[in-house]
Amino acid sequence: MFGQVVLVLATVATGLGAGLFYAFSCAVMPGLRRSDDATRVQAMQRINEAIQNPVFALSFAGAPLLTAVALVADAVAGDWPRVLGEALGLILLGSALVITFRINIPLNLALDRADPADPAAAWRAFERRWVRWNNVRTLATTAGLAALVVTLALI
Repeated sequence: MFGQVVLVLATVATGLGAGLFYAFSCAVMPGLRRSDDATRVQAMQRINEAIQNPVFALSFAGAPLLTAVALVADAVAGDWPRVLGEALGLILLGSALVITFRINIPLNLALDRADPADPAAAWRAFERRWVRWNNVRTLATTAGLAALVVTLALI
């Protein structure tokens, strides 16, 4: 029962993360693209500040952590089909974490330090790469969510 509860929590946390990345892909970044450069830079800087909060941190870090706990619990119980699904989910969530920490966060930090006198240059250096890798992490977390949902179906 413990592994099942943890897997449900992991799946919910993963869905929240996938939904956030998806919202950036299909609404936030396209919306910012319709603004002027100074507004784009300032809005993204404010978003970067606002997202650093305990609620987001709990779901962002909680998804892979809870998935790992569910995986260990199911491995101990010998439920290998669930372990495989959880392992796949964990690999996909881990890839999104790597992308976030190696690409998106450094781009966010560079945008935060950008010269306010040249927002166009700051946005050009930021947008294309950030959007591309956000789309990749959106796909990774969505695939991770699908893996966990299928694993839940095995219960």
